[in-house]
Amino acid sequence: MDISRIRALRGPNLWSRHTAIEAIVTCGEQERALTSLPEFEARLRALFPNLGPLRRQPDQASLAHVLETATLALQSQAGCPVTFSRTTATLEPGVYQVVVEYSEEDVGRKALIAAEGLIQAALAGGSFDLTGTVAALREIDEDVRLGPSTGSIVLAGVARGVPYRRLTQGSLVQFGWGAKQRRIWAAEVDSTSAVSESIAQDKDLTKTLLRAAGVPVPLGRPVDSVDEAWEVALEIGLPVVLKPQDGNQGKGVTVNIVTREHLEIAYKVAEEIGQVMVEKFLPGSDYRLLVVGNKLIAAARRDPPLVIGDGEHTVRELVTLVNADPKRGDGHATSLTKIRFDEIAVARLEIQGMTPESVPDKGQRVILRNNANLSTGGTATDVTDDVHPEVAARAVAAAQMIGLDICGVDVVCDNVIRPLEEQSGGIVEVNAAPGLRMHLSPSFGKGRPVGEAIINHLYGPGDDGRIPVVAVTGTNGKTTTTRLIAHLFTAAGLRVGMTNTDGVHVNGRQIDSGDCAGPRSARNVLMNPDVDAAVFETARGGILREGLGYDRCQVAVVTNIGAGDHLGLNYITTVEDLAVLKRVIVQNVAPTGFAVLNATDPHCAAMAPTSPGGIIFFAADRHHPVLATHRAQGQRCVFVDDGHIVAAEGNWRESVSLRDIPLTRNGSIGFQVENAMASIAAGWAVGLGWDAMRAGLASFLNDADNAPGRFNVLDYHGATLIADYGHNPDAMRALVDAVNAMPGKRRSVVISGAGDRRDEDIREQTQILGKAFDDVILFQDACQRGREDGEVLALLRQGLQGAPRTSHVEEIHGEFIAIDKALSKLQPGDLCLILVDQVEESLAHLAKRVTEPQLQ
Repeated sequence: MDISRIRALRGPNLWSRHTAIEAIVTCGEQERALTSLPEFEARLRALFPNLGPLRRQPDQASLAHVLETATLALQSQAGCPVTFSRTTATLEPGVYQVVVEYSEEDVGRKALIAAEGLIQAALAGGSFDLTGTVAALREIDEDVRLGPSTGSIVLAGVARGVPYRRLTQGSLVQFGWGAKQRRIWAAEVDSTSAVSESIAQDKDLTKTLLRAAGVPVPLGRPVDSVDEAWEVALEIGLPVVLKPQDGNQGKGVTVNIVTREHLEIAYKVAEEIGQVMVEKFLPGSDYRLLVVGNKLIAAARRDPPLVIGDGEHTVRELVTLVNADPKRGDGHATSLTKIRFDEIAVARLEIQGMTPESVPDKGQRVILRNNANLSTGGTATDVTDDVHPEVAARAVAAAQMIGLDICGVDVVCDNVIRPLEEQSGGIVEVNAAPGLRMHLSPSFGKGRPVGEAIINHLYGPGDDGRIPVVAVTGTNGKTTTTRLIAHLFTAAGLRVGMTNTDGVHVNGRQIDSGDCAGPRSARNVLMNPDVDAAVFETARGGILREGLGYDRCQVAVVTNIGAGDHLGLNYITTVEDLAVLKRVIVQNVAPTGFAVLNATDPHCAAMAPTSPGGIIFFAADRHHPVLATHRAQGQRCVFVDDGHIVAAEGNWRESVSLRDIPLTRNGSIGFQVENAMASIAAGWAVGLGWDAMRAGLASFLNDADNAPGRFNVLDYHGATLIADYGHNPDAMRALVDAVNAMPGKRRSVVISGAGDRRDEDIREQTQILGKAFDDVILFQDACQRGREDGEVLALLRQGLQGAPRTSHVEEIHGEFIAIDKALSKLQPGDLCLILVDQVEESLAHLAKRVTEPQLQ
């Protein structure tokens, strides 16, 4: 068994809506059925008893199917919530596509490699460290997955339908798209200023501001030495608290200090973090109040870490036993943190007359710290329902005085049932980016939906953070349709992000060049805050390589499938395969969105049932059966009637004259009429105004600026030049139909062929052109793509054998040389179709030649 390629499908893809690992697996003849491998399955299950059932019977299952099952099962054993997997045989004997869902990409990749190792061990009759492998996978998962605080916000966002994306391996997350995006870093939101965060870090400044707001706070101030700390302690009265002036998570905090010796130990611990503060110790319990916006969302009483004696074990041993609880970990990934047993804990034991080796009586409570932060091993009890309105008001006032959208307010008092002023309680700290564990999973009491509260703070009712997203795919017309839809959005006053095979454009400015019709470019656009709407050309390669760059779109446009293109590549061998791949965008339309489909293309029409949203069919022929049936049902349709493009739904109609759509040249270019219909349908689907769409259609000129290489018509000293990027048989047919509708004495064409097409596809292009053009200039340049020198030219020439119209054929090496050769032969009234390969460079070359004076 050999794994030749591993890909991470990071968005909805050919196989499912899940993120998944895809591997190409080749099995030898013996490995294609488990019945050919005696005792293999028994050895496999001995190594991995929890493997689970295979998806195929042994006589149907190959080692590729075993790899699928093992990869999924290893992730499940490691605690990852994965359920989807699939293995599909390709047309190549013994070659399979194995797809397994992952929740964390690093874990999915490691699980696949580990599954391969498991299979090899079973084949060889060797050993496999299952326990160590699962532990390693679990460790990776805990290391890379979102922590409980950030995770709770993300889950709440998903429940609201808000899209999200992790921007780092840490806790920086973007919610929403484009201009509607918001970002969080753990429990800190992007609207919180750095100034407010810095104030919260400065404990002394925080107290000053809170005191000014009438919020009760303890006495105290910063100190520079142990001696000064002791002086301040005596001045304000023992017991006192020592803490870093600039700290968080309870690090370096020691409370209830009553002796000089204890103070010296506490000072040393706090000094390691920053300047030390001495504060009056407030008696009572430690409470954390969580404020989001202007509301108190949750409250918890935090109790210090402790152990309870059993009359047998020492304090040190009891701590070890408590820390063995799987709910306790070293960081914030678990609901509780391991108890820290350090010199602070030893000092606290001494106050209780104990040492680490003391054996407490059965039932005796041994306090190991006075401060009750969860980060030092404390526990939390939910008291949200007990908080007095005056206490809640003081917490909200504290958060707003500092300027924190999300704030953890630390209160010390006897209880939160009464106002703080009645019990000499006070607010001792406010915290930016507070931990949410104690409110999500308290040790006692019920958890609170704090993630939901934060999402509701970021997005108001009915707002899911999404901007209109239109995905465009098909065999031909994708780029022009993408550009025209983007132009319609711009005419409606929206800032548009657009990706296509020519680059990435944001708000009218090109920010990237080259073929950008894949998911990475789409994700970059959705990350841009200057985007109100996005239009994505969605190429087959990107879907295969990585899936979609978004979870769903508002509109999916499929221009056509026709006879297909790029067949034979990446196991997409038939038109039916291609249609299944292209319909991925249709399957991921939002329930409130629309799929815009070409009614005249059977493969497009067949996609309609897979759309979760509505359907808009378009066709030039208003009597086409698919469109007519849809229209009779009162559904949305776009068609041509009496020189107008008509949008109809039930008895409602809106129309635009083809004379007012320059792209179509008064309706004479059929494929441009189809592109215009698809674009109008997309604009209608997202709710663009018709006046704005009319203005956009009228102002979209099919030139080298708006649609480079898409039927750009130029005048060359009285001859007509047409530059187009058509590169498959369907495109040739459409171009021939368009050219036949235009005047031209002698007609010539300049063409090459992409080497990654099938032989028959390359030959068919010139078979079609040979019926419509007098002169054909074949050129060879940059697009051989693995073919031998002259191989593509030979195929093109084969297609011209017996051509009914072509009388002259030339072969040229070099695209620009071929173009110049064609131009040199043109006379006024002639027509020349130039099928460009290097679009930008060729158009620039043509523009230069067109402006040159004609040679006599």
